[in-house]
Amino acid sequence: MARWCIGALLIVCTALAGPSAQQPPVFRGVEDVVRLFVTVSDRNGRLVTDLTADQFEVRDNGRPQPITLFDNSPQPIELVVMLDVSGSMVGNLPLLRAASTALFERLNPADRVRIGTFGREVEISDDFTNDIAALAAALPDVIEPDAPTPLWQALSRAIDAFDSGSEARRVVLVLSDGRDSGVWGFRNRQVSQVEVIERARDRDVMIYAIGMYSRGPRPPIGVGRGAMQSYLAADMPDPGLARVAEHSGGGYRELRASHDLAAAFTEVADELHRQYLIGYDLPARDGKVHEVDVRVKERGLTTRARKEYRAPHAAPSDPAHP
Repeated sequence: MARWCIGALLIVCTALAGPSAQQPPVFRGVEDVVRLFVTVSDRNGRLVTDLTADQFEVRDNGRPQPITLFDNSPQPIELVVMLDVSGSMVGNLPLLRAASTALFERLNPADRVRIGTFGREVEISDDFTNDIAALAAALPDVIEPDAPTPLWQALSRAIDAFDSGSEARRVVLVLSDGRDSGVWGFRNRQVSQVEVIERARDRDVMIYAIGMYSRGPRPPIGVGRGAMQSYLAADMPDPGLARVAEHSGGGYRELRASHDLAAAFTEVADELHRQYLIGYDLPARDGKVHEVDVRVKERGLTTRARKEYRAPHAAPSDPAHP
């Protein structure tokens, strides 16, 4: 989805006939281009980073779109890292801090990060920065044993944390080991999984999620129908995390106790630096949600990108606006 409120001009190269064909640059407003960040992987899950524009197909509401923007070099990232500090994460604090530090060390100089936590409260550091010492200082140093898991509230707040004037890619990386606990306190409004998906779409935010099986103490088994099922599901991450990540074009990883959290964090950073930026001219200013489908012509390769975006409304002076 394009960022509609930016008035700066973007140079777009139309190298559509093949990697060696060159045409004069075309000047278009950023608001006139639908931008997609695309991850391509092979059958073994390895990233594929050497494709050319003519190997991709893009459809908007089922209609093929000529690619007018293509770049596979690393793009700057604005990243909000949201860490679950609910009671079930007690004992995992050293793991969280070590994994986050490993992530910071894999970032590029142009990348910027804010740190957030969610438990008793949802808190996000004040500014984006690439200063590793400042980021480390923003990491949590305590986890309350009875804190809830306001997962969707946390993601909603993270989506609001981005600089509206920045051209950097907007990414949220969330780690959680539990299901959303819903509203807590009188001042907080209920946020649903569907609302998070819609807000990520409209704000052009990509969400990566890591669901970790709880390593803390389990609650006691209840009584009645479904008690055992609830007991077994108590240490599982929220199933909605995968759906939120999928719709936004991000990725989802699920970790068990034996898996390496630091490796999962650094894999996300590596993937973000090895995506394709693909763009096409905005087909219509109709204010509607458009479905997007990105594919690679070569067999055996899969793509991951956002599934939809909301087009802007036509301005009153726009010829397309009656």
